[in-house]
Amino acid sequence: MAIVSMKALLETGVHFGHRTRRWNPKMKPYIFTERNGIHILDLQQTIVLIEDAYNAIRDTVAAGGDVLFVGTKRQAQETVAREASRASQPYVNDRWLGGTLTNWRTIRQRINYLRELETRRDAGEFDLLKKTERLRIEREIEKLNLRLGGIRDLRDLPALMFVIDVSHEETAIREANTLKIPVIGVVDTNSDPDAIDYVIPSNDDAIRAIKLIVGKMADAALEGLASRKETLDVEVTDFNRYRYESFDGMEDAEDELLLGASTLAKLRESTSAAASEEDAADLDEEVAEVISEVEEKIRDEESE
Repeated sequence: MAIVSMKALLETGVHFGHRTRRWNPKMKPYIFTERNGIHILDLQQTIVLIEDAYNAIRDTVAAGGDVLFVGTKRQAQETVAREASRASQPYVNDRWLGGTLTNWRTIRQRINYLRELETRRDAGEFDLLKKTERLRIEREIEKLNLRLGGIRDLRDLPALMFVIDVSHEETAIREANTLKIPVIGVVDTNSDPDAIDYVIPSNDDAIRAIKLIVGKMADAALEGLASRKETLDVEVTDFNRYRYESFDGMEDAEDELLLGASTLAKLRESTSAAASEEDAADLDEEVAEVISEVEEKIRDEESE
């Protein structure tokens, strides 16, 4: 079953490109036809390419990577913030700060500075300052949150970037290309797809079209998170089982060292042949007593 239906794409206007005079010839392979001076995108290709992008995001998140959602144009800002937050992924929906990726160390320092200001404010350290100074600090916190709030929990560079309107986000894409970070891009008929690793041919201006595609990419991230959690749960279970079996094996080895293989085998046979839990308990006590006697004998020999 397709990630998104043809009906949903048509209803949200994904197929509408720009006027023919504004087209980029590199988008010709993705154009189906022209109607009333407007290019119409080939939705059959869009369906397949959305699925490719969906799988890339799902697999990236499942492997432990982060996907950076980028949409700073007015039509995309609210949707990008909401859907990225829903999927627990970082996002940029205000102006892209030059060096966000290529100068990540400095950006990380600014994020730490934001956290420090918020901590000091919440602790009441600024309460005794003049009103004008407090307002200045509050405005600085608001500005930093506006620019960096979406990436404040990003600990390292993202493994993948998802962009709305590749023409509008040229700087972000250039930085990702420099660092070899794969890019998924919503590409309209007026844009250049060359710098994009996963092209999604689509209307990048209609709010409904943006909501549909960004929502599907967020769903992919959520599926990846669920897969990651399942994998971690299995690994923890396997580790606990290994730890228990290893500990059990160490106990057996210690018993054999103290009693000898033949004596231990006889005691085990007696235990397995016990007719009741009470008999088994008695045999366990017997084993413990024998081990205790042997240990005491060893200590006596060492003291001599």
